[in-house]
This record gives sequence, structure tokens and C-alpha cells, in this order.
Amino acid sequence: MGREEEESSSNRLELAAFVLALCGTPVTKSMLYLCDNQALLKAVKRWVGEGGKVTLVGAPDANILLEAIEELRKRTTAGAATFLVKVKAHRGEPADEEANIQADKAISGKDVPTEWHYRTNQALFTWQEPRRKGGTVSYEDRKSTWNSGVQKVIRQGSAEEEVRKHRDRVTRTWKQIS
Repeated sequence: MGREEEESSSNRLELAAFVLALCGTPVTKSMLYLCDNQALLKAVKRWVGEGGKVTLVGAPDANILLEAIEELRKRTTAGAATFLVKVKAHRGEPADEEANIQADKAISGKDVPTEWHYRTNQALFTWQEPRRKGGTVSYEDRKSTWNSGVQKVIRQGSAEEEVRKHRDRVTRTWKQIS
């Protein structure tokens, strides 16, 4: 769902499916939403009902999250209850399996807002990550927008560079004295 070049996460898909479910349910009807994505539940909980200083600036998937918040506020204003319930994923739970099928259909349908497919223009970082299998090391290309994982890779890369410089300096000194 959108932002493919930005390596969009499954959270974006889950959030889009949630918004489509909200939009597909009359605002005057109570709704029970079964969800297998803890990140979605945390995101909604964080933003719904918070004080005036809360901002979506820099929030991942802010454009879709804003629509979810607006739809939830409409439902609250109309007096409808919206319940989000966590269910276990990939455990054969019939309701979860059906929800996944419906979500796949929904996000590939014609009703998905086209603005959800637009780039966010966030910086995209690319690096190679070593993968060890047995005694063999291979490298996998990785991409991501700014997050703690990118910060970690940058710190590791900087540390590795400092170690290399120190090793080279010590090796030069050792060669000079031998």
C-alpha cells in the first residue's frame, strides 16, 4: 500500500484497513474491530483523546492516522461506541483469518484513497546488512525512513569505521617499528 520505495510497513496496511472499516460502518452504529496488530492499537490509543499539545508531525503514516482519528471523533460525536480488541495473529483464529482476507481485498480495491499511495518525501536511508548463515556472510540491501533501526546502523557504521582507522594506525606504527 503506497510508499513502496519508502519500504512501507505492515502497520500502514493495517491502519488503512482500519480506516476503511470505520468509513464502511455507519457513524451511528457501534462497532467491534478485531485487530491482530499491536502497533495499530498503540497508535490509535496514543492519539485518540490526547491533549492539545499532541501533534502528528513526524508520526509514521500520519496521513492515514489523521483520517482514523477524524472517523473515530465522528463516531464519538454521533454517540456510537467503537471497540478495538486485540486477537492473536496467525493462530488460525477464524475472525482474524477472515479479517486478513477482507483487509487484502479492501486495500487493493478502488475505494482506497489515492493520497495514501503518494510519497511522504521523508528521507530514505539505504544500507547493506550482513546476514550470517553457517560460516558464510552475505549482504542484504535494506531501506527505511528515519527510525531507531537506522540510528543503530549509523552508530554501528561509525564505530566500525573508528575501529578500522585505529587498526590501520596501529598497523602502520607496528610496521614502522619492526
